Amino acid sequence: MPENEDLLVKVENGVGVITLNRPKAINSLTHSMVTQVENALRKWADDDAVHTVLLTGAGERGLCAGGDVIAIHDSAKGDGSEARSFWHDEYVVNAYISRYPKPYVAIMDGIVMGGGVGVAAHGSVRVVTDTTKMGMPEVGIGFVPDVGGTYLLARTPGLLGVHAAITGAPFTGADAIAMGFADHYVPHDRLADFTDAIIADGVGKALSTFAVEPPPSALLAQRSWIDECYAGDTAADVVDALRAKGPGPAEEAANLIERRSPISVAVTLEAVRRAAHLDTLEDALRQEFRMATRALRSHDLVEGIRAQLIDKDRNPKWSPASLAECTPDDVAAYFAPADPDLTFPEGVEQ
Repeated sequence: MPENEDLLVKVENGVGVITLNRPKAINSLTHSMVTQVENALRKWADDDAVHTVLLTGAGERGLCAGGDVIAIHDSAKGDGSEARSFWHDEYVVNAYISRYPKPYVAIMDGIVMGGGVGVAAHGSVRVVTDTTKMGMPEVGIGFVPDVGGTYLLARTPGLLGVHAAITGAPFTGADAIAMGFADHYVPHDRLADFTDAIIADGVGKALSTFAVEPPPSALLAQRSWIDECYAGDTAADVVDALRAKGPGPAEEAANLIERRSPISVAVTLEAVRRAAHLDTLEDALRQEFRMATRALRSHDLVEGIRAQLIDKDRNPKWSPASLAECTPDDVAAYFAPADPDLTFPEGVEQ
């Protein structure tokens, strides 16, 4: 198998190990990395010598900070074809992971954002730690939660997922388990022993030895005001309800939302609500692909990436400039079919 230095692939004692290996970029996913992940997974699916897949990230900062948004920015300033191709292939892999025929263990330690959630949170054995910092922060760069994120966000207890989606705020490993993004909690300082145990003894024994009860979820404890405030018809209604709570976490959430791209917030709210009624992850991914390709033609995606990651002035000039200026037609445009639409290879979609 051809091996790229950005992605390390090996088989050890029946465990196929995939290591995202761009530690300086917190292992952000390139198109090449996505392709090689899929190639490895498809090869191992039919290989009797491989019984388990283990996904991890190099370095100390986290599993994966997301997709390579600088490449997305550059593509958006051109014809957008590379970004569309990247998303197509990435979303196909996300769906394949969700239906993988063998145990797929994702070590979601440290930062796990955006595309990192996509290659991890659809696996069958999802492990978080006391250093996990997970989130779908796309509204901060003029984009929308993708990689199947809306499907997961729509299925959290109450409206915790709506809160996470339109604030873009990160959440902990304990929150991730409470929200359905993860299954098991292993202390960070035991991770090396845990991964060694998977390779030596298998997943079941490793979990029984090293997994512990997670601490209480701080986010779940705030569900009452979250469920009340995020039930509003529009994003502007949500912000008004949050502000009406006065100083505290609700007001802080309102401040976060109002710093995000208004059209991204409005579209994301609608996307999570629609995803709640979609039957499969593939349906949600197809909806996200439509939103992503529409975002490519927006002002805010290029401007948001510029402000946050290129010029780093943290001062994006959004258009529309406020939630009040986002019309229903503006939002509806993000859900129109893409041309071409996202399709899945035979054997991925069921």
